[in-house]
Amino acid sequence: MRLFSIKPFSTLLINKPNFKNLKLPSSMSTISQNPILKKEEEISKQLWTKFNKLSINSLYTPFLVSLASGCLKIDTFRHYIAQDVHFLTSFSHAYELAEECADDDDDDDSKACIVELRQSVLNELQMHNSFCQEWGFDVSKETIPNSATLKYTDFLLATASGKMEGINSPANLTTPFEKTKIAAYTIGAMVPCMRLYAFIGQKLQSLIDINGDCHPYRKWIDNYSCEAFQAAALQTEDLLDKLSVTLTGEELDIMQKLYHQAMKLELEFFLAQPVDKLTVVPLSKEHDSITLFSDFDLTCTVVDSCAILADTAMATSPKSGQSLPESQSTWEALSKQYSEEYENLMENMLAYQKAEKFDYEGLRKALEQLSDFERMANTRVIESEILKGLNLEDIKCAGEHLKFQDGCIDFFQDITKNENSKVNVHVLSFCWCGDLVRFAFSSGGIDNLHIHANEFVYEGSLSTGEIMKTLESPIDKLQAFIDILKERDEHDKKLTIYIGDSIGDLLCLLEADIGIVIGSSSSLRKVGTHFGISFMPLYTSIVMKQREFVEGSDFSWNKLSGVLYTVTSWAEIHSFILGC
Repeated sequence: MRLFSIKPFSTLLINKPNFKNLKLPSSMSTISQNPILKKEEEISKQLWTKFNKLSINSLYTPFLVSLASGCLKIDTFRHYIAQDVHFLTSFSHAYELAEECADDDDDDDSKACIVELRQSVLNELQMHNSFCQEWGFDVSKETIPNSATLKYTDFLLATASGKMEGINSPANLTTPFEKTKIAAYTIGAMVPCMRLYAFIGQKLQSLIDINGDCHPYRKWIDNYSCEAFQAAALQTEDLLDKLSVTLTGEELDIMQKLYHQAMKLELEFFLAQPVDKLTVVPLSKEHDSITLFSDFDLTCTVVDSCAILADTAMATSPKSGQSLPESQSTWEALSKQYSEEYENLMENMLAYQKAEKFDYEGLRKALEQLSDFERMANTRVIESEILKGLNLEDIKCAGEHLKFQDGCIDFFQDITKNENSKVNVHVLSFCWCGDLVRFAFSSGGIDNLHIHANEFVYEGSLSTGEIMKTLESPIDKLQAFIDILKERDEHDKKLTIYIGDSIGDLLCLLEADIGIVIGSSSSLRKVGTHFGISFMPLYTSIVMKQREFVEGSDFSWNKLSGVLYTVTSWAEIHSFILGC
C-alpha cells in the first residue's frame, strides 16, 4: 500500500465573404449557469488554462508531429501555407472590423493597438510569400480554402461583424459601449490563434536540434518562436483583458464560448491538413490491439484513496464503537510510524551504488525491501480495527465524490466506450478497498474496467476491518501485470502501456512496452535515476520516433529499455493514444 501517500496525515486532511448570420454551436447558444471567469483575474490566462487540453490536442496532430520531425513533404507544407494565407487574410480583415468598433475616446488607445496587431498579420503574410519564393510555388494557384479553413474564417468574420447569435447586429450598435463589446468579442475569437501558435512555436523550437540546421521548416518554427511573435501574442491577450473590463458576467460567458469555439476550430484546421505518410500518432490507429494498465491513487485521482477511507472512517467512528478523538489519534499514530519508516527505507534503497547504466535487477532487489514494509503497515491498519464498521453505502458515497485528475475520466470514457477500440484496460491499485475504486469510476459512467486491488471483508454491508490482501507491494503489482499478460493468446502481439506516478509503479512501467509517468514525484525520479533510468518527455520521443519511422529505421517501443516517458496531464495521454 501507499499509506497516506507518504505524506503526514494532517497534510492530507487539511475581401469580404458573403455569409449569413452564423449561429453559435449548440454548446454555445445558451448562457451557462455557472460561468467560471473571474473579473478580478486576467481573462486571457483563465481561458488559456481552461481550454489548454485543445492546445495539447493540436500539438499531437499528425500534421504538427510530422512538421516537428522535419519529415513533412514539401507539397504537404505548400498546401498548409496556401490554407493559412486564406486564414490570415480573414484575420487581417477581422482586425479592421475590430478597429472600427474600438472606442475613439479610449485613454489606453485600443485602436492603435489593433492597428499594430493588424500590421503584424500583414508581416506574417509577407513571411508566407517569402516561403513561397524560397520553395518555388505560387499560392495563387491554390486559392480554394478547405472546409476547416472556411469554418474558422466565417466564424471569425461573423463575430467581427456582430452577426453571431447572442450578439447585437451592426444596426443596433448605437453606443460606444456596444461597439467596444463587439471589439472585445472579436479579439476573444482571435486570441486563441495567437496564443496557440506562440505555444506551438516555442514547443517545436525546443525540439529543433533533432534535425539541427538541416530542419527544412526551421524558418517557420523560428518565426513563431521568436520574441516578436511571442510579444504580439501577449499584446493581443493584454488587449483582450482591457476590453473585457466592462463586460458583465453574461457577456464574459459569451466571450468564453467564443474563445472555446475558436480553439476547437484551430484544432480542426490542423487536423484537416493532409499528411502523406503514416504517423506514430494516434497510437490506437496504428496498432491492432493494446493492453493498457493504470495505477489509481494520484495517477487517476487528486488525493490518495487511503485519505478518503480515513475521512470516511472518522466520520462514522461512533458507529464502529470508537470516538472521533480515538480515531484521529489512531490514524495519526499509524501515519507517523509509516512516514518515519518509509524515510529510512528510502535511505536504504539509495545506499546501493549509483548505477552507471540501467540496472533493472538492482532496482528490483532494492524494491523488494518494500514488500515486508508494506505488509507490516497493512497488518498494523487491520489490527487497529480503524476500518471496522465502514458501511458499503458510505464507501459508495466516498467513491462517487472522489476527485479525478483533469481529463482522466474523459480518457477512460472515450477508451472504453469506443466500439471500434481494441484497447483492454486494467487498473492496478494498492487501495485497501477495490469497491471504492469501482464506485469512483462508476460515478463517471465507467463500469467495464478490470479492477485489481485489495478488498474489504464484509459482514452484511459492514466492514469487519479485515483486508483481503492481493496487491501490497511493487512486486505484487508486477506479478499481477505478468499474470494478466499470460492470459493472452501466445500469438497475440498486443502493445502494452502502463501509466503510473510513484515508486510502486516503477517495475510495471519498465516492463511495459511504453511506460508513461504522470505527475512530478521526486522520490520516483530520485530512485529511478539512481538505477540508471532515463526520463524523456513523451512528445519529444514521438517526434524522434516519427523521424525514425519515415527514414525506415526501427521505431518500435521496447520494454526494459530503461527509458520512461513523462507527461504533465491526461490530455497528453489522450492525444497520444486516442487522438482528438
